[in-house]
Amino acid sequence: VQLVESGGGLVQAGGSLRLSCAASGSIFSINTMGWYRQAPGKQRDMVATITSGGTTNYADSVERRFTISRDNAKNTIYLQMNSLKPEDTAVYLCNAEAVTPMTMSTMDYWGKGTLVTVSS
Repeated sequence: VQLVESGGGLVQAGGSLRLSCAASGSIFSINTMGWYRQAPGKQRDMVATITSGGTTNYADSVERRFTISRDNAKNTIYLQMNSLKPEDTAVYLCNAEAVTPMTMSTMDYWGKGTLVTVSS
């Protein structure tokens, strides 16, 4: 399973960006997908997750500013980020809990990440 993120870039504080993550490969099913972020020298933190049924979960720091959505037909998730702050600067990584036909067991997959930089 391959995850490819896109949509990162440089934006001024208060601006918006939309990230996309597309999963491809030999996929039987995908359960929860989500966005995580890692700033330089810091641990990787959960930003937002969404189940195949559409249930969402957000970190407190992004609640009411970020919105995660999902297109199950395309195995793709999105992250709409509004009112961006300098502290949102990080590499944003996509995660998927997927089942492949070969293993028929749930495994974690990660993308390589996309950099979001918010200037003050």
